[in-house]
Amino acid sequence: MSEQPDTNTQPAAPTAPAHGAPAQGAPAQGAPAQGAPAGRPARKRMVDLDPSGQVTQREPDRSGRQFMNYSFFKLDPAFRRLPHAEREEIKAEFMAAADAWQADAPAAKGLIQRSYSLVGVRGDVDFMIWRMAFDVRDFQDAQARLNRTRLMGYLTQPYTYTSMNKRSQYVNRVEGSGHGLEILPGQGRYLFIYPFIKTRAWYDLTPHARQGMMDEHIYASEPFKGVRINTSYSYGIDDQEFVVSFDSDHPQEFVDLVHRLRYTEASNYTLQDTPMFTCVKKDLQETLDDLA
Repeated sequence: MSEQPDTNTQPAAPTAPAHGAPAQGAPAQGAPAQGAPAGRPARKRMVDLDPSGQVTQREPDRSGRQFMNYSFFKLDPAFRRLPHAEREEIKAEFMAAADAWQADAPAAKGLIQRSYSLVGVRGDVDFMIWRMAFDVRDFQDAQARLNRTRLMGYLTQPYTYTSMNKRSQYVNRVEGSGHGLEILPGQGRYLFIYPFIKTRAWYDLTPHARQGMMDEHIYASEPFKGVRINTSYSYGIDDQEFVVSFDSDHPQEFVDLVHRLRYTEASNYTLQDTPMFTCVKKDLQETLDDLA
């Protein structure tokens, strides 16, 4: 699967802003795309001729950005052999520690946490906690709280991904839409997640060639209104280049979207897009009850 059009909890066809346009006030580079066909909202799209900032020597952006942490957990079956009352006590302790991460923080910190069950869906993980914060040290605090619970003695973490929001170079802002640099997660009953790496050849393409492929990618995605895409970036902070997640109430629509995108030109430049996770949204109590 190719790199997704960078949207923030938006339909797969980005009819609302994506989090990757050039910064506000930046000079327009390249000509706007042709007018949208009838029935499709008109969007100004431009080609960023210097995506790395190497030519223009753009100054570093030190503004606050939302970081994401996807932590997957696997339960040791030994936990299920404990007496029922002890299991319930241990689960309650874990849930209290997880909830306190948000409850103890001032609202201004903008901490977000969602839980998902993967019991019966994958064999190597049982549940996932999706956290968002503006400081990666908050993720350390969240995990440290869990590490002090007894349940963590029965849990391993086969996968953990860290990523960050940033503006896209492929889709320009829609006027009046806001800065679009925050994701509000967990809108759908399902969340589909995978780490993503492009081939080195992708970065050797001209900006116009990449933009053309992404325009095709966006056009192919447009009918899938029930799938909301969240693309975040991991350059320099984790092994993958991106973490892509899709909120949806309709798994069948997501399967059809992925199938269609296999036929786009940009898919030739995918180096890795696995493992893929199907996560079922549940509150933490339900998630822990699925374990034992």
